[in-house]
Amino acid sequence: MAESKQNNDDGTVEEGEDENTEDSNLQLELSAFRAKWMSELQPSSGGKKSIPKSADLKRRQEIAKEEKARELFLKAVEEEQNGAVYEAIKYYKSAMHLVPDIEFKINYSRTPDPDRSGSYLEDNLNDREIDDLLTYFQQLLTLGDGTMKLCEPEADTTQMHISALPFEVLMYIFRWVVSCDLDLRALEQLSLVCRGFYICARDPEIWRSACLRVWGRSCTKMLPFSSWREMFLERPRVRFDGVYISKTSYIRQGEESLDGFYRAWHQVEYYRYLRFFPDGQVMMLTTPEDPLVTVPRLRSNNSRVDSIMFGHYRLSQDTDNQTKVYVVVSKRKEEQKVAEYQRSRFCRRNPAPEAERAFHVGLQLSSGGRQRFNKLVWIHHSCHITYRSTGETVVTAFDVDKMYTPLFFARVKSYTAFSERPL
Repeated sequence: MAESKQNNDDGTVEEGEDENTEDSNLQLELSAFRAKWMSELQPSSGGKKSIPKSADLKRRQEIAKEEKARELFLKAVEEEQNGAVYEAIKYYKSAMHLVPDIEFKINYSRTPDPDRSGSYLEDNLNDREIDDLLTYFQQLLTLGDGTMKLCEPEADTTQMHISALPFEVLMYIFRWVVSCDLDLRALEQLSLVCRGFYICARDPEIWRSACLRVWGRSCTKMLPFSSWREMFLERPRVRFDGVYISKTSYIRQGEESLDGFYRAWHQVEYYRYLRFFPDGQVMMLTTPEDPLVTVPRLRSNNSRVDSIMFGHYRLSQDTDNQTKVYVVVSKRKEEQKVAEYQRSRFCRRNPAPEAERAFHVGLQLSSGGRQRFNKLVWIHHSCHITYRSTGETVVTAFDVDKMYTPLFFARVKSYTAFSERPL
């Protein structure tokens, strides 16, 4: 912008009227901005601070975004019910892109079918909630003739699809998944495949068989539980897909030096392992070896690890609703014979009398942390020595308060990696 200048008689130059006008306009704008800023800072006449327009605008934008996300999510649910999976995924992604947790802010709804009378889903003031997912899936997959189509291939294929198998064969496959080791965790993972597999994994007969394997005749009635599955998950029990481990460490005084100047001290560490099986068998091992070395050797109840003891266990519930585990273990007979023969070689003059040793252990089952039934607390430990010649039994009880730390459960994936027999 060209500046207008005026020459005086003495040769000096003055600023023009345009520059003076521009400065005055800037001063007026600055004064107006200050006045507006002070008015926003001052409280309103009602005693409450005025809500800035930007915050109100942001809140309206969030509401509009959530409404749009809800509309897209409901559209995705409708497309999924109509069988358009790919379209549903597209709407799901768009809705979660706007509001990531939109799934938890709305209720699942389903368009009522006029041809189906007495449907499980009923209108409730335009909001229809699913109370039982199993019943919902069963009604969703039931055809007009009353038969149930558990699953169907997503695309045409020339190979035999698993949906062509009869329901009985499919359930037999599910029993192989559970196996004789009661790997119900794998069954729960299998139920995530599709809605039909979810129905098969909730079959009451599978969970009833699992409960009978764990508690025997004491669980002929489901009370106070509503289903066999709830009983298996909620009732205290020992776990079979891993091993219970405890670590014990203490300081032991060593021998005194020859000059009597010092005495050595040793730190002793060892582990106890307890592995349960659904058929009532149990393995117990005390060793200084690290769990990374010992745990793989306890996979089968036919393990040949030295000093391992085998036996049986039973569950008992007292009047205080505390679940106890009683274990009786001993070494195998062939190992006992080898040990007696080795002792007789060194003590031929005074051979030790033949005896059978059995260890009786009492444990209290409890839960700790996020896992359930993962802690065993020692309440009793004794050694029963029975002499074969006289039939006399000598019982030696140990103090469990000092050297017996609780056993904690550790899941081992390799224990349930293979199925030997179906449930």
